[in-house]
Amino acid sequence: MKTADPELMRAINRLSVVDTIRRFGPISRVEICEHTELSPTTVSAITAALLDDALIIPTALGDLRDEATRGRPRVQLALNPDAAHVVGVRLTPDQITVATTNFRADVLESLTLPVRLDRQPAGVIADLVEDGVRRSVADANLPMSRIAGVCIGLPGIVARDAGICRRGPVFSEANVPLGRDLADRLSVPVTLDVDVNLAALAEHWFGRGRDLDDFLVITLEQSLGLGVIHRGEVFRIPGGLSPDLGDVVVAGGDGTPKRLGSVASLAAILDELGRELGGDHAAITGRPDRSVALARDGAEAGDAAVAAILARAGTTLGIAIANLISLFAPPRIILTGLGIALGRSLLDPLRQAVRDNTPDGMDDVTEIVHEIRGEDMWARGAAAMMLRDLYGAPWNTTGPAMRRLAR
Repeated sequence: MKTADPELMRAINRLSVVDTIRRFGPISRVEICEHTELSPTTVSAITAALLDDALIIPTALGDLRDEATRGRPRVQLALNPDAAHVVGVRLTPDQITVATTNFRADVLESLTLPVRLDRQPAGVIADLVEDGVRRSVADANLPMSRIAGVCIGLPGIVARDAGICRRGPVFSEANVPLGRDLADRLSVPVTLDVDVNLAALAEHWFGRGRDLDDFLVITLEQSLGLGVIHRGEVFRIPGGLSPDLGDVVVAGGDGTPKRLGSVASLAAILDELGRELGGDHAAITGRPDRSVALARDGAEAGDAAVAAILARAGTTLGIAIANLISLFAPPRIILTGLGIALGRSLLDPLRQAVRDNTPDGMDDVTEIVHEIRGEDMWARGAAAMMLRDLYGAPWNTTGPAMRRLAR
């Protein structure tokens, strides 16, 4: 029988300890043992190395004393916010959001640049992202040498390991090597990821998934995204790719195969509103937030045509969600994105379709919740992904933070 690689096991254990301190800190070593199921000896060795590298800091609980330590002050451990700084970026077809954060993913500075990226060539988009990153870092009173890495999230098909966007609504070109390009420009590590993964990690770290290690996130934006958190990790298929819910094939109203994204994504909904209704609906599809508000208000005011469009999209997406429940039985599915603002005219048919199509005996397995998140949450999720990469790496001790701080 092949035994586990000792260095890999040490790296996994370090990741488990650091992530436990992030989630539950300030926390004692005894509590870390309880959460991780690691031995006191292992936890003591890992936390000693983390303290040496200044990735965590001790916090004494005032004058409180623990009888088990014979009068010594009870010490708890927390992440050192100054151990490293990272930048999270989110790209959408109509804007760039950048957030500079510390080692706890607290936002130090953020900015949003409204610009129609889908009308720009890839080189111009790279220029804009580089400028946004440098400005955010400068606004946080940090030199670029203090930045441990940058993570960029965007919709589409992303080859994370190669740093390439294969296709998506942001770029008119295919196979754009944005990650490598910006790494050369900024002289820091840059990772590229599909934006729904950042939303999923943000929900796990800060939002509706904090209490779970297994759940799904569906983003209803210009495209449809599916993020999977399994055993506390973002699920990826080989090559760093991520599943794209919009690419799932469904039957259209006439029985012909269609991509789910062509029926139930926000872009598809707004396009149908423009085609069917014309006038103001068609004129403002370049402003999705305004289009969403107009569609919601029209449906709620009794516009039967608008309500029918939203109901069809909600029903189709609800059937897809019922299939996900059948396959994965997640304890929770979190719906997020601008499309959630379409309101009950979309969400009520969606929930009804889930109820109608979930297999018998599984109707109480999954809780479905929805939340509209601001752009900072997405960018903070990108920063969290970069931090995850940093302290999850198989470092010689626990990380490069001190080497970077010493520059």
